[in-house]
Amino acid sequence: MIGGKNLGETKEIIMSYLNKIPQGISSRDLIKRLRLSRKDYNKALDELQKEGKVSVSRSRRIRRVKEKSTVDATIVSLSRGFAFARPDGGGDDIFIHADHLKNAFIKDRVKLHRVRQSPKGPSAEVDSISEKSSRVITGTLNKAKDRCEMAPDDAIRYPIRVVKNLPRGIKSGDKIQAKISRQKNSDELQAEIVKVYGKSNSAKVCADAILDQYGIRTRFEKEAAEEAKRVSSSAISEADLTGRLDLRKLAICTIDGAGAKDLDDAVSVSKTKKGFRLGVHIADVSHYVKEDGALDREAFARGTSVYFADRVVPMLPEELSNGACSLNAGADKLAFSAMIELSLDGEILSYRFRKSVIRSRVRGVYSEVNQIFSGKADRELKKKYYPVIRSLNAARELAKILKKRSGENGSFDIESTESEFTLNERGVCVDVRPRSSGEAEEMIEQLMITANQAAAKLAKTKGIPFVYRVHEQPDPERVKTLIQLVDAVGLNSRTLKKKGELSAADFGAVLDQAQGTPIQKVISHQLLRTMAKARYDSKPIGHFGLALEDYCHFTSPIRRYPDLAIHRILTALLTEKDQGRINRFQGFAVGAAKSSSNAEVRAMGAERDAEDCYMAEYIGRHIGEVFDGVVSGVTQRGIFVELANTVEGFVPIDSFQDANYQFDGMITQVDRNSGKKLTIGQPMRIQVVSADVAGGRIDFAPAGDPD
Repeated sequence: MIGGKNLGETKEIIMSYLNKIPQGISSRDLIKRLRLSRKDYNKALDELQKEGKVSVSRSRRIRRVKEKSTVDATIVSLSRGFAFARPDGGGDDIFIHADHLKNAFIKDRVKLHRVRQSPKGPSAEVDSISEKSSRVITGTLNKAKDRCEMAPDDAIRYPIRVVKNLPRGIKSGDKIQAKISRQKNSDELQAEIVKVYGKSNSAKVCADAILDQYGIRTRFEKEAAEEAKRVSSSAISEADLTGRLDLRKLAICTIDGAGAKDLDDAVSVSKTKKGFRLGVHIADVSHYVKEDGALDREAFARGTSVYFADRVVPMLPEELSNGACSLNAGADKLAFSAMIELSLDGEILSYRFRKSVIRSRVRGVYSEVNQIFSGKADRELKKKYYPVIRSLNAARELAKILKKRSGENGSFDIESTESEFTLNERGVCVDVRPRSSGEAEEMIEQLMITANQAAAKLAKTKGIPFVYRVHEQPDPERVKTLIQLVDAVGLNSRTLKKKGELSAADFGAVLDQAQGTPIQKVISHQLLRTMAKARYDSKPIGHFGLALEDYCHFTSPIRRYPDLAIHRILTALLTEKDQGRINRFQGFAVGAAKSSSNAEVRAMGAERDAEDCYMAEYIGRHIGEVFDGVVSGVTQRGIFVELANTVEGFVPIDSFQDANYQFDGMITQVDRNSGKKLTIGQPMRIQVVSADVAGGRIDFAPAGDPD
């Protein structure tokens, strides 16, 4: 307290008076009129100045500082003399001159002011840094006789000088981690090496650096690791089975990839008089990972498992993810089961969620089940799946009905090719090919979607705190860009121009027109760019892409924290009669949704960057060779060409000799001299020119004239 008033009250009194006199007032008069002691006044004024709420002239005249109109954004690239920031609310990246950057660094959260538009795009100035990012980054060392520099992996578009003594044995071309600071009395950045990974031309080494770059934990805290060992070593007791639904006699099986070890979902399906009875049985991870324990805190911080070509960084220690929680065949396992009754046309009639104990009859593999369905399975394979064949056939029938129903509701599939990498014994990528997906994969996807939908319906009906998987309406400005593209390629954009909210069916109508044509890929790509990114939220605002009002992620608690959070909340719903006790999860649901959304973005970025490195490592073994590909993207600077094996590289526009190409701003480059076009979907033969593993960049050159 100061003078009978606390500091906050004194500040409020001063600000309230200054609101009435925008012209300002002298310090002497302000103290006199408000009857403040000099000591009280000075302390309050000092705080208000630090907060930027008042200004004090040389003559000690006090004025209230008008609140600035600011835009929240993140610095996404740094170049010499300028930077770009990406606004939280969407829209074009904003240019910031270095003089107005206020020392903001890559990935810093900033508040921008003086935002203005020009023919070249928006520009602004940094008002303040609201959240600093790490100043420790990764990159590649380049040594010269008189200077050492670091080429950053982050979007810093210039080399940074390396200072202080270099670690012994380090060589030019090594992947490094460094602490970034500013040189004394200068705006120039400098780097101090803190870690050396190894050769940057190794994708495996680069993957190590990528994990650090994205802040992804690779080691479990000691307390969490010890807890995992303790809880996983205990056998299932009679007490654990009390109150559980005993489903060990059901024909249950898991179906996953051949190399999967964290088996967190199993299914059983049977025909009934009304339609189908679907059982989706999920590993009861919440039984082992207790609320706010060391394991729970670790899982919350990780948010998700991260998958690279050569490794998995799990959300939970292997004792749980591959052991106690994994629904291994032939063993009793604790599960959380969704028992769902569906009609003959796939409508959900009823559902109930129960803690259960199950025993998977078969460790199913996608490729094997696909052989069963195609009639190509041999006698040994048929024998393996005999205990669950009736369930599989019923599941197959149900999945087809669910897929048809989903399409009728407006849901659509966007073409997206995933890559599969083959590494040799030294961890070097020796092959890349499209990841194949068959009927079994689609079947399991449909069954999981149904369970996720039922869990979300239950939560919404009960009005309990929850973590929903949401997908919002697309941004109107992005829809306008999509319409321009659809019109430019000669398709009908009518469904995108209707008044009111768009539906998934409106997007699907456009995709249907492009189906099977050379422009299918570009339309699919633009649809993805137009739609909002799916995320987690504590409010059930619906899922645009799936055309569902209620949706969540319930089915993968071993590898996703939102699923684990949902299990914990639903467990409380089943066991606690006091609604107030369940409502205590409100803050938890909000925090889990936000943290998990951020973790998902982080993991996807790391996985994408690692894939680029492995692709570059593979194609680097084929420098000078010629391949056939398809134009997959067109920009002002050149075109992207994707090979049949999913490897994509860049062809600079100036590599087309004796041509004068001009970009149409959409999907085509036109040669003014010959009239020839380079457009998306067009076949093109290329030669591999270079591959930068550290940067994940691949360059091609045209091998022959374009058609």
